[in-house]
Amino acid sequence: MTPNTNAPKEQLVYAEILFYGCWTGIVIMIVTYFLYVSGLINPHVSMELVTKYWSLPVHDYLVENNVPIGWGWLNLITKGDFINFIGIALLAGLTILCFIYLTFAYYKQKDMKFAIISFLEVLTLCLAASGIIGGGAH
Repeated sequence: MTPNTNAPKEQLVYAEILFYGCWTGIVIMIVTYFLYVSGLINPHVSMELVTKYWSLPVHDYLVENNVPIGWGWLNLITKGDFINFIGIALLAGLTILCFIYLTFAYYKQKDMKFAIISFLEVLTLCLAASGIIGGGAH
């Protein structure tokens, strides 16, 4: 039973997307972590190499182990040490999913100002996630 609230429907759906999306992402991370540590899926960088190189600066670690940067992890998604990125990517993308919902909800209500703002937020977040605008973080 949903408690009586004065919150608009859009806010409630946004909150539900976040709630279920967060729990889904957490479950995916737990399952994929188990697959990694159990050895059921072979890693790209073995546990022995991780411990050997973990004192290196990040750039050196990446070069020594041929680890891609940015969205390059998608090429290694079948490896045990990269499959857990699926849950992380889901959690990171939840805000985009929420704003996509808001864009359509506001458009349906003919509230064009908020529909445009929501759409611009989706574009901004997608552009930021794409890595096209380099900020030096990767």
